Amino acid sequence: MPGPRMPAWGILPVTLPAFTITGMWIVYAMALSNNHICPVHNWNYNQSCGVDGPVSCCTLDHIPLVSKCGTLPPESCFFSLICSLGSFMVILVGLLRYAHLLERLGPSLLNTLGLATGWVCAAGLTMVGNFQVDHAKVLHYIGAGVAFPTSMLFLLLQSILTYRMAKTRGQYWTGHLRSILTAVAFLTLVFSGVFFIQESFVLQHVAALCEWMFIIDVLVFYGTFTFEFGAISTDTFLVLLKASRAPKSYKGESSVSSTAHIHSHAEGLAMA
Repeated sequence: MPGPRMPAWGILPVTLPAFTITGMWIVYAMALSNNHICPVHNWNYNQSCGVDGPVSCCTLDHIPLVSKCGTLPPESCFFSLICSLGSFMVILVGLLRYAHLLERLGPSLLNTLGLATGWVCAAGLTMVGNFQVDHAKVLHYIGAGVAFPTSMLFLLLQSILTYRMAKTRGQYWTGHLRSILTAVAFLTLVFSGVFFIQESFVLQHVAALCEWMFIIDVLVFYGTFTFEFGAISTDTFLVLLKASRAPKSYKGESSVSSTAHIHSHAEGLAMA
């Protein structure tokens, strides 16, 4: 008899994007109110701002990249908090997704890779949040270089696994939705990287917009897991627990079989 369902887990994938998007817009609003960045709708930039210039003067240092929004205090404190809590939620969602697929599909290399990429992405996200770009640029860029590609790979793997698990029309439509979100994430990530290295103020501003679109797209993708997480039951955790113990039991069985072989070989020598 299947175990009782735990519909509360279906709220977690919705909580992650809602919490992160709300928190990031709060950080953006704080940075904007402190004149640390320029608004996303601004397209006019100056080469430099003089002492007598306007307070809202925009230069290359004020482009509203996500990292720039969380560079200076007090918004940097909230930025670190949001990234740290968000990375923990990514780890939890990744583990639940792994357990759910393990219960439905059994052991799978793609599922294991999905779990690994999700957790590596969480580690990179932690570095991004706690090493601000203006104070620890190398570590910040290392974290971003880890978090962005692995999050893209996570989306791709989960889209493939969605089709593998799909049996109903609704599940196939979920796969279509995730494929579209994956394609949008890939395009915005590529454009963000290409435009970011340009010297044009306009192109770097486009890079900032693409970066925001990429993050929102990834968070919406996480939100789609609520379709499956509502079906998580106690059996799901039992399958995960058995899988974690499998290597130990296999090792024990191997040692027992090898010991039995040694004994039988010794008895054969004694009889000879």
